[in-house]
Amino acid sequence: MAIYSSQHAEESGPPIPGIIGTSPAMEEVYRITRRVSRSNASVLLLGETGTGKELIATAIHRLSDRGSGPFVKVNCGALSENLLESELFGHVRGAFTGAVANRTGRFEAAHTGTIVLDEINSTSLHLQVKLLRVLQEREFERVGDVQTIQVDTRVIAASNRDLLDLVDQAEFREDLYWRLNVVPIEIPPLRRRREDIPQLVAHFLDYYSEVNGRFVVHIQEEALDFLCAYDWPGNVRELQNYIERAVVMAEGDELTVDLLPDVVLGKSRVRTSQVRGGEVDALVIELVQQAVAETDPDDHSLHANIVNRVERETIAQVLQECGGVQTKAANRLGINRNTLHKKVKEYDLDD
Repeated sequence: MAIYSSQHAEESGPPIPGIIGTSPAMEEVYRITRRVSRSNASVLLLGETGTGKELIATAIHRLSDRGSGPFVKVNCGALSENLLESELFGHVRGAFTGAVANRTGRFEAAHTGTIVLDEINSTSLHLQVKLLRVLQEREFERVGDVQTIQVDTRVIAASNRDLLDLVDQAEFREDLYWRLNVVPIEIPPLRRRREDIPQLVAHFLDYYSEVNGRFVVHIQEEALDFLCAYDWPGNVRELQNYIERAVVMAEGDELTVDLLPDVVLGKSRVRTSQVRGGEVDALVIELVQQAVAETDPDDHSLHANIVNRVERETIAQVLQECGGVQTKAANRLGINRNTLHKKVKEYDLDD
């Protein structure tokens, strides 16, 4: 794989090949990426799953003075606490059952280079203490050893959750948070940079056509409209998946509407499990936009139509959750029981 240095990077546009998008939101990401790459500061990449945090981490490494050194990636959420500690710091023979030989850890392997700690939010408080020491003192011991190892490794951490929320919940150390969060970079979800969707679609069409020996190089205008309107809870990774599927299933050289999944066409609902906390605002915005678009301009009951529908559904779901017990539901909703009783009558929910 080629190495890219900062002197070859343009001042605008993607910092390295392979990153797609020229929207204002991404240009801000590129600006911070170029600036921070010239330093040794720790970087915290924040963003939903599938937004491309790993690509930005790669760009920071390649554009830095460490670009010719090792680039080590660790998914902290994929291993148990004990295995992750050994993976990061290594171990000596006999440190635990199955440790039949000395093993070099990933921090040691990343010496003079960069280590990326993905899903840093999944680490235990015990492990966070050791991570804090590496960040502050640049030293650690292998599991089961007393010899201290010095390392010169830059740390890039990534999280798909708000670490400050975890700090408030006592699930993440505040001192470690501030050591990691020297330069935060927030990677926007795809729904906040819709102008990049046509470029991403074209890129994936070219790529998967070549990989699969196809020639799907055109896209029906209506199909592109649907792709641009969809909210993409799975972000770029979800788009990539649907384009690959369309290329494989296409009979001609054009991506047409019939090749898109029902969820993109609005024929089926997005799975509830796909709706993360950060997407609630986007869903509310979409609901209001749809209601405004469907309401006659001469109809002056728009506010009631939107608010009443949301309130009715909220009360109905909480009542169901509370087994129909209005006292319990009122407490859950944070309203007076008499108020709830009136609302139940008003919305005809007392059946």
